Amino acid sequence: MTSKKTTSPMPISPLAPKKFAKLPAIAGIEVQAMASGSRYRGRDDLVLLRFSKLTQAAGVFTSSKMPSAAVDLSRAHLVGGKARALVVNAGNANAFTGKAGAKAALDTAKGAAKLLDCKPTDVFIASTGVIGEDLDPAPLLAALKASRGESDWLDMARAIMTTDTFPKVATRQVKFGKHQITLNAIAKGSGMIAPDMATLLAFVFTDAGVPAGLLQKLLSEANTKSLNCVTVDGDTSTSDTCLMFATGDKKLDGAPLRSLEDKRLAPLRGALTDLMQDLAVQVASDGEGVSKLMTIDVTGAETDAAARQIGLAIGNSPLVKTAVAGEDANWGRIVMAIGKSGEAAERDRLSIDIGGVQVARKGRAVAGYDERPVAKHMRGRHVNIRVDVGVQLEAKKKAKGQARIWASDLTHGYIDINADYRS
Repeated sequence: MTSKKTTSPMPISPLAPKKFAKLPAIAGIEVQAMASGSRYRGRDDLVLLRFSKLTQAAGVFTSSKMPSAAVDLSRAHLVGGKARALVVNAGNANAFTGKAGAKAALDTAKGAAKLLDCKPTDVFIASTGVIGEDLDPAPLLAALKASRGESDWLDMARAIMTTDTFPKVATRQVKFGKHQITLNAIAKGSGMIAPDMATLLAFVFTDAGVPAGLLQKLLSEANTKSLNCVTVDGDTSTSDTCLMFATGDKKLDGAPLRSLEDKRLAPLRGALTDLMQDLAVQVASDGEGVSKLMTIDVTGAETDAAARQIGLAIGNSPLVKTAVAGEDANWGRIVMAIGKSGEAAERDRLSIDIGGVQVARKGRAVAGYDERPVAKHMRGRHVNIRVDVGVQLEAKKKAKGQARIWASDLTHGYIDINADYRS
């Protein structure tokens, strides 16, 4: 067993926001952050959120074949579609811990349920940290029982951090019928980040009244366009979880909501995707050892899914990532990554732009291509890559599949962080 770790702050990412959004209160949600001492000293490492009785839940989880005990439990509890509490601990992932891990997750849910006078199946659990170490629920339960008062949303976001260098928070307010509703979100993620259902721990909260089945569709759609489009290192965590909770404090008049295409949902639908894309960019901007953020736009693919796969092939390529870190405008590596993606791409129609500069057209370097403006762009913190893979469908129609991917570069800092993560 690894000894408890005294936290010493890592250098903050150069891409960290200059200021954090202030998240307003949401009716029907109480937020508490606390220190359990289960792994870290001198910091909060546990959060408890209490929800009102009508709260609906939705979630997406890792597709890893090695899911954590918390993922197994929350996935099972999601069947009911209701929630009264969320408990998240940082420092121990409770993954690959066998029956002991399953018991620890269940004991934590039972302890929170007793505290809130609800059913254990209405309690959701998420854990993040080291894999393969047994989690003792006793200090978590003791901290939950001793918790007093309410915390700030930003404090909660800080409490779930592991190798993150800054907390990830976002908020939006939009019209929902005659009401103004709030969406708040927090996330943690810095390493072991690759799109595969969910890509980190992320939690979204709203006071809108949306039934669980429709809430699930909303979350899944937004997740596909946001968290599933971010990559740091190509590794999918055992603990990936994204949960959404709707308290139902503000309900629509008229017929019940039944479809995503209901026009009354449009503002919420758009705001949710925008909110989660904000989180995705923050996660990529805090990738372990990051020095630059890549935004990769892909067009001309067979489908949106194919475009996403091509973008991920570029964003996950060690050669592309190190070229970006080294500020080397080596666009040939982008060509290589597209070619290995496994998706359709037309070599002799391929176009590449870097920083808005035309680099390649129709499968060749642009005649008279001047690398100097591209090299200047590469020296910045944000590197923009745009590719059109030129797929043509039947009747010579151009394919319209498109996607946007966010990825970090790869520096020696990534090695430094992960070489001593457990020490």
